[in-house]
Amino acid sequence: MRVVAITNQKGGVGKTTTAINLAACLADLGQRVLLVDLDPQANATSGLGLAQEEGHSLYAALVMGADPLALVRATHRPNLSMIASHQELAGCEIELAQAGNHLARLREVLAPLRQSAAYDWIFLDCPPSLGVLMTSALAAADELLVPLQCEYFGLEGLGKIVDLVEQIRQSGANAQLHLEGIIMTLFDARANLSQQVLSDVKNFFPEVLYQTVIPRSIRLGEAPSHGKPIIEYEPNGRASTAYRALAAEFLRRRNIQAS
Repeated sequence: MRVVAITNQKGGVGKTTTAINLAACLADLGQRVLLVDLDPQANATSGLGLAQEEGHSLYAALVMGADPLALVRATHRPNLSMIASHQELAGCEIELAQAGNHLARLREVLAPLRQSAAYDWIFLDCPPSLGVLMTSALAAADELLVPLQCEYFGLEGLGKIVDLVEQIRQSGANAQLHLEGIIMTLFDARANLSQQVLSDVKNFFPEVLYQTVIPRSIRLGEAPSHGKPIIEYEPNGRASTAYRALAAEFLRRRNIQAS
């Protein structure tokens, strides 16, 4: 079982969209996936059709000492479970920082989930910031996935994430953390800028760049408002095809055979 942090400190890059749809596509391939919504905005929670409920987010385990296994909720998709979010998670930014061990706390909370052997993957959908929740996720994860929009500001943000990963490693909080992959999102094949940014990332990060590129799609933006992943909302569309390909590539890079 592996813990994968899906993060980008910039909002609007397709981070939560990728977390929802990659998780759903992997579940369709027979992988047992737990998606943990660490963003107080709870977009992944609503994007899978779950309600926000006070006391049922990871805040209860991080701060109140609740059993994380009791927070897991089933979704309407087979093989896909979730720990939902709530705005109460915003309090973790202050309370964990004051506790002084915030880099270790999330790893401790996830330990029972790791030991349960109920999941093949735990995905952490991180908030779009460089705050306590994001750094805690990096300290707890085995690997990092970065959705990156095809714009130049995205390249600037990627450098900050790479630096942060190195800081986490050197601090001793998580010496094994590594950037496993960069996923290009919001790609417009008609735009020269999208092509140029994709080319630049290929040049700088050839080993970790995923071959699958996620296109801009109106349907992809509509799906969360219906509480559905794109493979359910528009199963035969371009975005569904792309996320299915991404899930297959995700497994292939790890030499895992889909069931």
